Amino acid sequence: MMLKDILDILKSSDADAWAVDSQKINRWEFYFIKHDLDQNRAIDTTHINITVYKKSDDGKYLGSASDEIAPSASEEEITDKVNGLIARAFLVKNPVYSLRKPAEAVPDEVEADVSDISRDFIETLTDIPETATEDINCYEIFASSIEKRYITSEGIDVTQVYPKSFIEVVTNARDDRREIELYRSYDSGTCDKDFLKKDIEKTLSYGRDRLHTEPTPALGKVSLLLSTADAMQVWNYFADRINASMVCQKISDWRKDEAIASDVTGDKVTLSSRKFLPNSSMNRTFDDEGALIRDEVLIDNNVIKDNWGDQKFSSYSGLSDSFILSNFEVAPGSKSEAELRSGKYLEVVEFSDFQVDSITGHIFGEIRLGYLHDGADVKIVSGGSVSGSMNDSVKSMHFSKEMTQYNNARVPAVVVLDDVTVTGAE
Repeated sequence: MMLKDILDILKSSDADAWAVDSQKINRWEFYFIKHDLDQNRAIDTTHINITVYKKSDDGKYLGSASDEIAPSASEEEITDKVNGLIARAFLVKNPVYSLRKPAEAVPDEVEADVSDISRDFIETLTDIPETATEDINCYEIFASSIEKRYITSEGIDVTQVYPKSFIEVVTNARDDRREIELYRSYDSGTCDKDFLKKDIEKTLSYGRDRLHTEPTPALGKVSLLLSTADAMQVWNYFADRINASMVCQKISDWRKDEAIASDVTGDKVTLSSRKFLPNSSMNRTFDDEGALIRDEVLIDNNVIKDNWGDQKFSSYSGLSDSFILSNFEVAPGSKSEAELRSGKYLEVVEFSDFQVDSITGHIFGEIRLGYLHDGADVKIVSGGSVSGSMNDSVKSMHFSKEMTQYNNARVPAVVVLDDVTVTGAE
């Protein structure tokens, strides 16, 4: 009844347009110490967010304001909330833009059984080999089925159901001197058993190696190899730079039909939107504004083919059928992982912090665990930092033929950035 009440109030309000985002969430939660179940619970919640739009008196501007409606809100409280949002929206001076219109499509069926998803996570974590000195300390599992309905004054009314999961894992490694604790978190839809098992097994080995590090030397310029989820910072940089919001506000200078760099000696990037990826939490037919999601090449061999974005900035940019990027895929590189792992390079698998700034292109990271390869020997190192710029690295970067997937992104398993500066810990 509450949703109907909200819709009735919005329809009779002074808002020039409105949107309602309703989410019904069925979530199962599990808390394990070692592999012993400590707590578990099932939670059903409903969240309703509303957005109102209000034009200026001269029609040149369109402002918006959003807020969540509490499940216990009375009709009077909802009315007051709507009127308050309208007043706020009137003060926002965004140049007027067109709102999203309905698209003809039937939502795809996506498996979202929380019992099956939970069982897969528990079975996978239980099956990971442990030793007396490397083991899983604890883990938490949050498996959800989300029913999302999006309704607007423009005639959009779509409902889709999809899974969304989140797990946290803490591993320990110890010797006679000390103990190392490593934390991992994973977003996904359903459980990718093979990936999860392999990644935590690698994490256990990283903990063991952390017990035997030496200070990272000052290396100056060196090739940086990334083979963990930190590499997503690199790929998100490319996805962010073609967001209509960044382009329209001139934060990004990447333009349609132009190459992102000249004098490229390394691999060129091809990045595509993907409507569906196995186990992704973003497998949906419609984006958060009711636009149809589709497979589309957005960057083709370093040349911008199209932008993505929300309706406001898509409208400003003249994009008639854009959508908010959900899943994406980066095409494989020209070299195998074995080829990329030859010669001299620093592979960092644990950072205290690692960032690739989408605005400036700056690269920065503090090294917790790395493997310094000099062509013959390997040193396990810790401390110091890496720095560089994607503006330079994009011209010479290489990435592997082999692929991996991090939730909503399928990307090369290994990426190498040249001429990254390593400041030592010595």
